Amino acid sequence: MSRTVVHLLRHGEVHNPERILYGRLPGFRLSERGLRQAEQVAEYLRNYDIVYVAASPLLRAQQTAAPIAAMHGLDVVTDEGLIEAGNVFEGRRVSVGDGALRDPRSWPKLRNPFRPSWGEPYRDIADRMLAAVHRARRHAAGHEALCVSHQLPIWTLRRHLDQRRLWHDPRRRQCSLASLTSLVFAGDALVEVVYCEPTVSGV
Repeated sequence: MSRTVVHLLRHGEVHNPERILYGRLPGFRLSERGLRQAEQVAEYLRNYDIVYVAASPLLRAQQTAAPIAAMHGLDVVTDEGLIEAGNVFEGRRVSVGDGALRDPRSWPKLRNPFRPSWGEPYRDIADRMLAAVHRARRHAAGHEALCVSHQLPIWTLRRHLDQRRLWHDPRRRQCSLASLTSLVFAGDALVEVVYCEPTVSGV
């Protein structure tokens, strides 16, 4: 039975001096640190058997994927299933104490954290991410694939695969910038999940 690995890579740090929730908004690029992170991950994966690279259509994911694809002589395939989660607060500051969450007009959007009521349902995120992973697995059968996505989609999928409830405390996600969550398959069956942070000592 063939062994296939699908690596889920969270994009690198984003240039966001206004500290807004950028979500699916276009034009948010990697910062200088984020570009270094992408290069470091590419170097880390230099000797991996990667034969397929896919990325969310958002610029920061495409930029993160580019040096890895180049290292392996591949093109980046854009996969809409890897996109960031939709969120009604895009374009606004949403840190604790910031305007969006203090505004009473926003409170109805916060009524159900288990769905969540402010954005794309967790179940929908898990389903589309799982479909993207299996597309990558089929393309890379017997080898390795890399999929560049975003923190919430990657973490939601991991919780789904671990058979845990999908709603969670965002402060407890194990999905740092430029981290790898690697899904190991025997045939089409998931047999292991491995997490690592390739840039933690270098950036």
